Amino acid sequence: MAMGQMAMAKPARSIRSIPWLKLLVVLALVGGTVAWFFGEGIMGRALAGTAYAAKNACSCRYIGGHELAQCEDDFLPGMEMVFLSEDEEAQSVTASVPLIRSTTATYREGFGCVLEGWDG
Repeated sequence: MAMGQMAMAKPARSIRSIPWLKLLVVLALVGGTVAWFFGEGIMGRALAGTAYAAKNACSCRYIGGHELAQCEDDFLPGMEMVFLSEDEEAQSVTASVPLIRSTTATYREGFGCVLEGWDG
């Protein structure tokens, strides 16, 4: 350092000057607004879609004897966000819309595939 020059500390960045944080706040506000306005409709459609997919995929898999991947061919248009998984030991299929809803159907001898929580 030359004589007369002092080391100066860099000024701390203001939290408002961080662009990714601003973007995150905006996305959270938009997501919260969408959930507030459309949440009930989204949850209702997710429930109907996962219940339909779980019941039909369970029947396809454990009554029809098909592979789970083949059972996805029975999905209706618009069900691209529904994913299937199975528990072979429990003879059940779970359909889910990630982060929103999941529904499980289990095969029961004499009853077929029954949705959990829907059997009274």
